[in-house]
Amino acid sequence: MTRRLAAVMFTDIVGFTKLGQQDEGAALRLRREHQALLRPIFARFSGREVKTLGDGFLVEFASAVESVQCAVEIQRAVAERNASVVAEDRLLLRIGIHAGDVVEEDGDVVGDAVNVASRIEPLAEPGGVCFSATVYQQVRNKLPIVIEKAGSRILKNVQEPVEIYRISLGPAHTAVAPSVSSPASQNLRLAVLPLSNLSAEPADEFFADGLTDELISRAAQVPRVRVIARTTVQRYKGSPKSIREVGQELDVGVALEGSVRKSQNRVRIAVQLIDVRSEEPIWSMRYDRPFDDIFAIQDDIAGQVAKSVAAHLVGPSADTPSGRVSAPPDTTDMEAYSMFLHGRKLTGERGSVESMRLAVSLFEGAVRRDPKFARARVFLAETLLWLATEGLIHFRDAEDRAQRELQAALEINDEIAEAHSVLAALYLGSDRFAECEREARRAIELNPSLADPYRWLAQLAAGDGKIDEAIRLLEAARGLNPEDVNVLSFLGRALAYSGREEEALAFWAATKDRIQFRTNAHLSEYYLGKGELAKAEETIRELERIRPESPWTFVYRGFLSARRGDPAAARRDIERLEARAQQGEMVVFFIGFLHYALGEMDEFVADMEEALRHGVLPLLELLYSPLYASARLDPRVQDILRRQRQRGTPPAAPATSTGSPAG
Repeated sequence: MTRRLAAVMFTDIVGFTKLGQQDEGAALRLRREHQALLRPIFARFSGREVKTLGDGFLVEFASAVESVQCAVEIQRAVAERNASVVAEDRLLLRIGIHAGDVVEEDGDVVGDAVNVASRIEPLAEPGGVCFSATVYQQVRNKLPIVIEKAGSRILKNVQEPVEIYRISLGPAHTAVAPSVSSPASQNLRLAVLPLSNLSAEPADEFFADGLTDELISRAAQVPRVRVIARTTVQRYKGSPKSIREVGQELDVGVALEGSVRKSQNRVRIAVQLIDVRSEEPIWSMRYDRPFDDIFAIQDDIAGQVAKSVAAHLVGPSADTPSGRVSAPPDTTDMEAYSMFLHGRKLTGERGSVESMRLAVSLFEGAVRRDPKFARARVFLAETLLWLATEGLIHFRDAEDRAQRELQAALEINDEIAEAHSVLAALYLGSDRFAECEREARRAIELNPSLADPYRWLAQLAAGDGKIDEAIRLLEAARGLNPEDVNVLSFLGRALAYSGREEEALAFWAATKDRIQFRTNAHLSEYYLGKGELAKAEETIRELERIRPESPWTFVYRGFLSARRGDPAAARRDIERLEARAQQGEMVVFFIGFLHYALGEMDEFVADMEEALRHGVLPLLELLYSPLYASARLDPRVQDILRRQRQRGTPPAAPATSTGSPAG
């Protein structure tokens, strides 16, 4: 045996197993072509091919720098090859690299470095390269490449978390459709921090918050820049944290901060763009103008941000954004605009039912004053849908009105990304999956910094059996809006359902304080599936403490009772749910879950049929949950899933107002 330090590379063809099942001959031809393409590149960078692993390679390098150079050259060569073939014949690779101690025996290499590299490779995006912090320390500042921090990961059979980095290879190398670029692969990340209100009137606080939202929206129009969502940056309002600390927490390179002073018909705004690492200003500007000149001020700030951010982070180049990022104002009615800003502040906070109802009134008032105020109509629609989802207004009435408002807004201006995103959500809840995907992709095309459309596409992907694709999209959404509880909740489940259980448990531990009910619900499902009933008891007690009347609380308590041999207790939970069904609540699939827990398959299938008819089939559970593994073998359940698929790409979770922990 020979022990030495080495850089270890794993490569893998994306989708090879599926291709082999569909067309074995095509899969073998692709593998041979891929081997012929890669082997000369390995040799050029002194890489030793240790062995082939089905559709991939294990390669050893004496230098971490040469291993990364080789990986970049491989992806460039593959991208050039893909440019000359039809989409169906594209070759997509993932590459993972780690450096460490290896042991050679009979020509093979083993050891921790090999194990870690094999775990890093699946983390790379299709067409991408990921490597460990060990490799990063050896290649930083030595290669003309853009390296991004991808976060700490818990890898299977690896004791300590591993810090992961990725290479940004540019749009020519990404496997994502043109209308969905992954924000994690972009180099330009900006946080627009809440503007301070210096006005004498505390009531003007809404104006400062609303203007922050406006600047976030305008900055998101800058080509290639990814802007952190308002719900995430809002937690830094009044925070004593330094710009450097904020930048590290949000993983951004630059931040925009400033203040607003509004007095009668004038407004004074001071803003500065700051390099978060050095905490040095890049650019600053002060404005003291009439209030009715606010649109020109916003355009000027956005234009300056466009030039300054790009020049600071990537330097002058042919594709550096320049000039102003301007758009005609939605309204010239300052009273309508003030009402709109006040409403945006309230919807961003989601502080109470009363504040959300007030937001509806403010948006309605803005539309009454200016019927062509398109964005006021969009936020009115979104707020109505939120109230309906919470069960506070009739869902169908809210849905119909929201659709009318969205259609009117898009007739006025078809390039409002939020309008397409809200419409995608509406279509998802109505089982109109093709329309949902179309609208979500259009929203991302218009504003790649908008997080919600990635979540809608993740729901479609998960419902179509593409759980890894769903995770990628959810990670993209989380990169834009790290505080979105819906994204966090969905991502934890997706990790568990994909088999990445250690990561899921670590993720739930980190998010449990922020999303207590949903995380405890997911943990209840996990522990019940593992047969760890004592731990399930602990999390179910938390559900009973937080939301004792939730149908999910009844389901998991009833499941635990059935597993402990107490069917009478489980039936009492069924009776509670049936009483609510008689009052008009759509709880049929919850009742079905408890029939399944009691081994009553006929009743379970009948309830799933009813759920399918009403468009509330619990697809995530049926497709992935270990609790329903045996149900997936039942031909009747398979037929229900087949009929759901015939409707189009299915959603990942039922569209109900019952508080699904899936988010």
